[in-house]
Amino acid sequence: MIDSPKHPALLALVAVVAAGGAQAAETMDHEAMGHGQMNHGSMDHNQMNHGQTDHGSMDHSQMNHGGMEHGQKAQPAGYGSRTPIPVPSDADRAAAFPELPPHTMHAGGINSFFLLDQLEYQDADNASVLSWDASGWVGSDINRLWFRSEGERANGRTEEAEVQALYGRAISPWWDLVAGVRQDFKPGSPQTWAAFGVQGMALYGFEAEATAFLGENGQSALRLEGDYDILLTNKLILQPTAEVNLHGRNDHERGVGSGLANTEVGLRLRYEIVREFAPYIGVTWNRNYGNTADFASEEGEDNNEARFVAGIRIWF
Repeated sequence: MIDSPKHPALLALVAVVAAGGAQAAETMDHEAMGHGQMNHGSMDHNQMNHGQTDHGSMDHSQMNHGGMEHGQKAQPAGYGSRTPIPVPSDADRAAAFPELPPHTMHAGGINSFFLLDQLEYQDADNASVLSWDASGWVGSDINRLWFRSEGERANGRTEEAEVQALYGRAISPWWDLVAGVRQDFKPGSPQTWAAFGVQGMALYGFEAEATAFLGENGQSALRLEGDYDILLTNKLILQPTAEVNLHGRNDHERGVGSGLANTEVGLRLRYEIVREFAPYIGVTWNRNYGNTADFASEEGEDNNEARFVAGIRIWF
């Protein structure tokens, strides 16, 4: 300690330093703070004032981070609500779907169709047979003139031949009523019949014909025919066919008896080289019944016969 009275200025400086040190000690006694013994786990950060910001008292749910609330996903730039699409009005529907003019097939013109369904060689027991079955029409969608022809030749002679000319009128998209005449050339002497019936397409593409005939001297007959195309491929088609003939009276000259006269069932497999032309092979079974069978036996003919067939089918 300097206590010499000879140095008054030095004494004054010491007094000032001593006073400052005492004030600093009063302000913060680091020894008393005990930094080495501080318990950070007991520090209450909620009570700490970091630059006058009380984080413990902050309400984050009220904070607006750039206009985005908590729980709301950030949207891409330029995103926003669009103007809702208005409900279509009757005028809008009328403009989008205008009424179409009535549909008319072929525009009311005259058209035609011809089908040579069967032109075939048949290997019969007693002879080689050339058989045909053709049909066609000319006219409009509603009114048509139909013709049909079928028959067969054996050993260079015509055994059976007939031609029908019919007026047909459509009664539905799939069915026609027909009426007209049928002319038989063989067997026996020529004979004329009145014909009327119905023809068309039943369910699943089954084509059917039912025709009744009224002939000379009170003769009557009924013919039922049907066929169906089974597509094995786009070009290979299997066609089963069936025909049933019934007669009202015996006609010995033409070899037919009353009741169920005969039936024919066939199965033909054709290959369409083009849609309009198709060769085929197949087999048919022919059978006579009742008096018709008796008349055939008198002539030495078979009443139950299977035939191999090969031919062509053409349409245009």
